[in-house]
Amino acid sequence: MEKNISIAVDGPAGAGKSTISKLLAKQLEFIYIDTGAMYRAITYKALKLGIDTQDETMYEFIDDTSITLTKDNRVLVDEHEVTEEIRSTEISNNVSIVSSIKTVREKLVSLQRNIAEKNHVVMDGRDIGTNVLPNADVKFYLNASVDVRAKRRYLENSKKGIESNFEQIKQDIIKRDYLDSTRELNPLRKADDAIEVDTSALSIDEVVNKLIVIIKRKVEQ
Repeated sequence: MEKNISIAVDGPAGAGKSTISKLLAKQLEFIYIDTGAMYRAITYKALKLGIDTQDETMYEFIDDTSITLTKDNRVLVDEHEVTEEIRSTEISNNVSIVSSIKTVREKLVSLQRNIAEKNHVVMDGRDIGTNVLPNADVKFYLNASVDVRAKRRYLENSKKGIESNFEQIKQDIIKRDYLDSTRELNPLRKADDAIEVDTSALSIDEVVNKLIVIIKRKVEQ
C-alpha cells in the first residue's frame, strides 16, 4: 500500500503558515489541515460558554463538540460556520491559553494524527514537527521579523474592513510568541530536523516554489 506523505509546517503567528500551507496542499493535491483553526474553534466555543479558560476542569464540553474543516477551508463548530468569527482579535488573544490546556491538546492532536494516517497531508501549527507528526516526511519552520508579521496582520485586517492599530498588533504578536514558546505543554520551537525559511523578504509564490522544490527532492530520495 502506498505510504501517506505528511508535510509539517510550524512557525509563529503571522509567518505565513496558513497561506503557504493551503497553496502547498493545492499544488501537491494533498489535504490541508489548519490545526490553528481547530484550536481557535475550541476557543470560540469556550468564550461563548463563558467558562474560565484557565480552568482545566471546565473543558468537559470538548467531548460533545464537533469541529469540521471543509475542503474549501471553512470551519464549522457543531455544524455552525465560524470561519470569520474565529479570526477575531478576541479569539487571537485567548487561543494561546486554550491551546495550553492538556485536555484540549490531547483531543485535537489525536484527531490530527488520525487524519494524517489516512491521507497525504500538509499540516500547519506550532508543534506539528515536534509533537503531532514527529515522523513527518518533510518539516518546515517558517519565520519572519515581528514588524513584517505585524504589517501582514494589519493589512489583512484592512482588507476585511477591520480597524486595527499596528503597534497594538505588534505587541499582541510579541505576547503571543512568548506564550506559545514558554508554555509547558508542547511549546513552539523549531524541530531539530526542520528546514527554516525566513519569509520576510519573499513573496508568497517564492516561498511556495521554494518549498515545493525541497519536498519533491526529499520525497523522491
